[in-house]
Amino acid sequence: MSVTGTSLIGRRTAGASTAGPSTAGTSPGSRARRMPMGLDIVIRDAVPACLPRERPPYAAPGPAARPRRLIARESGEYLFVGLRGTGGASPARKPAADVLLGPGDICFYDVHQPPELDFPRQARLKVFLLSRALLGLAHSDVPRLTHAPVTPTSRLGALLSPFLSDFADTAAVSRSPVGDMLAWNAVSLLSTLAGEQLADQGGQEPGTRAPLMSDILDFIDLRLSDADLSPETIARAHHISVRYLHKLFREEGTTVGRLIQRRRLAECRRALTLRSAENTTIAAVAHRWGFASPTHFSRVFRAAYGMSPSEWREFAGRGDREAGG
Repeated sequence: MSVTGTSLIGRRTAGASTAGPSTAGTSPGSRARRMPMGLDIVIRDAVPACLPRERPPYAAPGPAARPRRLIARESGEYLFVGLRGTGGASPARKPAADVLLGPGDICFYDVHQPPELDFPRQARLKVFLLSRALLGLAHSDVPRLTHAPVTPTSRLGALLSPFLSDFADTAAVSRSPVGDMLAWNAVSLLSTLAGEQLADQGGQEPGTRAPLMSDILDFIDLRLSDADLSPETIARAHHISVRYLHKLFREEGTTVGRLIQRRRLAECRRALTLRSAENTTIAAVAHRWGFASPTHFSRVFRAAYGMSPSEWREFAGRGDREAGG
């Protein structure tokens, strides 16, 4: 079962790498590699610069919104994260504002409605294509996430920009289990980056909500395995009311329950990927990370990632079996 969605629009390059289960079709001047976990990597040096796109699974009613224009005046390397499973192009509203990019910037975009690029001839594009569900994103998160780039001067940008760049270069020569672990790390870091970007749009002044939310998130992460973790226990531990706790999370664009479930699912997904846990039952993994019911766990896991926990484990382990012959 594939989690990569529809095929990329374009022709397969004769020199494209075919390592791994399959290689996404790309335009001339591109190299592509399909990694584990439904992650495709495309490197483009073609002029004029353009991003991989996919046809939406169905035609959206009404005219599509005019794509925003990304402008770069400096030669160098630019990183993009193409989100699949976004539901297709959105109806036209007000014109999208132009965005200026610098080398090393990381920019999320919708593969069904990619931005137009105005880049110098020497620019190189490194594009990571994956399902929005793989990052734990809701449909409503996509427009917010694609609003602004992540610069390499930001806290997470300084970590991810060089990592993603090196990962794209080494992906073509890395084999399981190295390639699998690199793919897992890339997806985990991109999920963290997406969550941080959405949280930063809460709009509160520094020194008011942010320190408290940081403490709350740390508290949740340390107690994910506790099946009794609840808004009441979180609020009591931080000496605030449950009502105020819910207000803080509304300002972050999420809910307490959704965040806890998303982080628990991410830990379960990681555990099901590890070869060291291949003899552990799925029910034990679910219980370890706070899911009291294996049936409920399987249902929410499928809703988040498009496959059951057993299918995920099979998908994640496929590369090791192929490498071992």
